[in-house]
Amino acid sequence: MASENETAAGYIQHHLENLKFQVDEGSAFWTLHVDTLATSVVLGLLMLFGFWLATRKATAGVPGKWQAFVELVLEFLDKQAKDAYHGPSRLVTPIAITLFCWILLLNGLKLVPADFIAKPLEFLGVGYWKPVPTADLNATLGLSMSVFLLMIVFALRAKGLGGWIHELFTAPFGKWMFPFNLLLNAVELLSKPVSLAMRLFGNMFAGEVLFLLIWALGGAGLLGMVASGALGLGWMLFHLLVIPLQAFIFMMLSVVYLSLMEEGH
Repeated sequence: MASENETAAGYIQHHLENLKFQVDEGSAFWTLHVDTLATSVVLGLLMLFGFWLATRKATAGVPGKWQAFVELVLEFLDKQAKDAYHGPSRLVTPIAITLFCWILLLNGLKLVPADFIAKPLEFLGVGYWKPVPTADLNATLGLSMSVFLLMIVFALRAKGLGGWIHELFTAPFGKWMFPFNLLLNAVELLSKPVSLAMRLFGNMFAGEVLFLLIWALGGAGLLGMVASGALGLGWMLFHLLVIPLQAFIFMMLSVVYLSLMEEGH
């Protein structure tokens, strides 16, 4: 919550700043966002631990509550993946489950007020900590580039290197129009990971800015605190839908893109 001596703009800008580590002082490219990396790894390990707990006590009889919940989620994701993907690969369902569950956890940090994470870290000497990894374009681009590499692997597995290159140069206008074919296919191919990353980042970043703006109202006296609480509650309830929806959209588009890479023009 912003203090009375801190402007809303300064408060928001502070919480949107990443904790950075400069690998090469002479290049801005080699900059690691430590908070994004650390949070993503911790939540990824938490996801694996949750799955492990479900399998450790799995039973063919009446399942426990956690096992039943995990099985329900996995069955739903498995059905959605198989409906969208028409190839023979057994990797698609695990990929879909990983993407959905991991992104769901990353997005879910939006429901935790930024100060609940940032303030304790400030006492430890950490000045900046961006709480939501998917509000960082580097994280969403990393996820989408992983999907892009899988798209290439699926295309090569289905068509072979020669077949895929031949398709890039000859489809859809024929071999005599190969410059236009290559340009069109390159734009189509590259636009998929870019759109994946930008869609997730745009929704999460905009939501985070609005959350911070609402939270900053708390520093404007009693009326501001009441307004901050009411608006924050309403926006949080709305994001109970947005958070899983964005994870689901990213997962489904990824599966569709993998399926399209195995189909011929």
